[in-house]
Amino acid sequence: MPYLLLFLAILSEVIGTTALKVSDGFTRPVPCAMVVIGYGFAFFFLSLVLKSIPVGVAYAIWSGVGIVLVSLIGYLYFQQALDMPALAGMGLIIAGILVMNLFSKTFQH
Repeated sequence: MPYLLLFLAILSEVIGTTALKVSDGFTRPVPCAMVVIGYGFAFFFLSLVLKSIPVGVAYAIWSGVGIVLVSLIGYLYFQQALDMPALAGMGLIIAGILVMNLFSKTFQH
């Protein structure tokens, strides 16, 4: 259940961040409302996650998966380029999250 809540937190944050881009500097009311609602749900779900997943693990997963998803949305929806260094960096982020979760004794959960 905690990882489902973490997924919902990440999804809410990605929706909020995408809406932030569409809000055009907070000049469009509907996207602005989506930003507030998205981030509100994101922090609500994250607060529940932190009851059972260590903050370092939760934040690493949150930020890493969020970076990859927002980058993919930027590529697919906003036609923003992802060059090889960007893709390699995202791969390293994912690898780092996996190494931390699978092998680190510091973040046992």
